[in-house]
Amino acid sequence: MKVNAQSLRKGNVVDMDGRLYVVLSAESFHPGKGTPTTQIDMRRISDGVKVSERWKTTEQVERAFLDERAYTYIFEDDHGFTFMNQENYEQVVVPKDVVGDQKVYLQPEMEVQLALHQGVPVSIELPQRVILEIVETEPTVKGQTASSSYKPALLSNGVKTSVPPHIASGTRIVVDTNDGSYVERAEKGKM
Repeated sequence: MKVNAQSLRKGNVVDMDGRLYVVLSAESFHPGKGTPTTQIDMRRISDGVKVSERWKTTEQVERAFLDERAYTYIFEDDHGFTFMNQENYEQVVVPKDVVGDQKVYLQPEMEVQLALHQGVPVSIELPQRVILEIVETEPTVKGQTASSSYKPALLSNGVKTSVPPHIASGTRIVVDTNDGSYVERAEKGKM
């Protein structure tokens, strides 16, 4: 299926010259003068080689047909990450290089979107937001209010992020899985 280059997003799979590539990042540039372009960083599925392509935003790119379904994360072992299809309880092992640096956000029983091409996992899409606990941050200073300044914090999954000054250790927060940034304080009772 042909799509405009500017519509490609992280996790999409494109077919170039008979080879499949998973999109790692996509960024559109709209200069004041000149033609708008889209810069796509991709990984070739067959051998893991990373490539970058730049297309005009209106250029047509062949998007590969994939079987995309919801799967539940079960566990990690030496072979990769095991997920289960909730409809038929079929399990699939996703190689570590497909999950990549998103592994820090995987949580037991988390529902993700897996894309398979001819039964082989080619990309994974995690929920956009996850709830994590702050295990270490600078103490809150009395009288300090929310401002544009943020302080460093270590999350329960080992990732470092920046949080507003009024957030203390032990607080559960919502984190964006795309860049690890603080979104908001998590509501009590939600997971």
